[in-house]
Amino acid sequence: MQAITKHLVYLFLFIAVSQVNAQVNDSIPKLEALKEAIKSSERNALKLEVEVINGRLEAKEITFEEAEQLKKAAAEKRALNIGNRIEIAINRLAFLDRNKDVQDSDENQNVFSIKIGAGNKEVLGVSTKRTPPKQDIRTGNQLVFAVGFNNAIIDGVSLSDTPYKLGGSGFVELGWLWNTRVFKDSNFLRFKYGFSLQWNKLDIKDNQYFVQDNNQTTLQTFDGDLKRAKFRTTSLVIPVHFEFGPWNKKEYKDGRVRYFNHNKFKIGVGGYAGVNGKAVQKLTYRADGERVKEKIRRNFNTNTFTYGLSAYIGVDAISLYAKYDLAPIFENQLVDQNNISLGVRLDID
Repeated sequence: MQAITKHLVYLFLFIAVSQVNAQVNDSIPKLEALKEAIKSSERNALKLEVEVINGRLEAKEITFEEAEQLKKAAAEKRALNIGNRIEIAINRLAFLDRNKDVQDSDENQNVFSIKIGAGNKEVLGVSTKRTPPKQDIRTGNQLVFAVGFNNAIIDGVSLSDTPYKLGGSGFVELGWLWNTRVFKDSNFLRFKYGFSLQWNKLDIKDNQYFVQDNNQTTLQTFDGDLKRAKFRTTSLVIPVHFEFGPWNKKEYKDGRVRYFNHNKFKIGVGGYAGVNGKAVQKLTYRADGERVKEKIRRNFNTNTFTYGLSAYIGVDAISLYAKYDLAPIFENQLVDQNNISLGVRLDID
């Protein structure tokens, strides 16, 4: 049966070209080159369409009989395309010749093309070839950005009584995620994973700052007029979330299927793990009547690795986002302190 289909394809192409050749004035040299370019272009396009149909057949999306019908329809369409395009080329050449302004016609089927010069004087050409569209896309990508408040959970201390300002302490997260549909025919469950940079900042109150004494890091009172003390850690993490929510499915005439969850409610639960860089403490104080800003970059006994839990709930790209570091800020301390954050998250396609 495949051999019959192959012969049908070439038969349609031969008939279309033969009909047009009867109308063509072969005395125009440029026309022969255009005819060959058009036929080659349509044959290549037909080959791509047949490959897509065969792929659908192998995936058992269509039956053998349906595949043969689709191939026959594609061959008919390409045969008509050849006839139409050659007629257009004949008319265009006649127009240009009549107006004494003949130029080579660009009859390729490239998606994108940049050329400097024309005809034999072309000095630069850049183009990309058409590729068949994917029937289904299971994995996409997103930019993630989150910002909000940060503080610390300390054993035996309520959140309102921590030594850190609620308003001045914050976090920022920036990363790149991949979003994979878990089930073949449903977008209810998505698996999201990627890379993120997290910045967690603590604004220390009551004229205190962090002091590292060997393997212990403690808050001590500053000897002077301390205007501001801020402590920041930077982490490179791999976030992983399972996202749930309603979705829409759209089917196109060419067989493509796309799944969307735009403007839909969603819930994401998961966590993250990664490594910490060196911590930074910024102090602003007055000394000898002058305002002094000091930046101290060192280990401060912070944990080398970080990991935690995170979740979000929202609609479309905007979510309310919370995360909690299971790994303490400082390792091997008498009292553990763990970052906790609450803010707004944007997942931008």
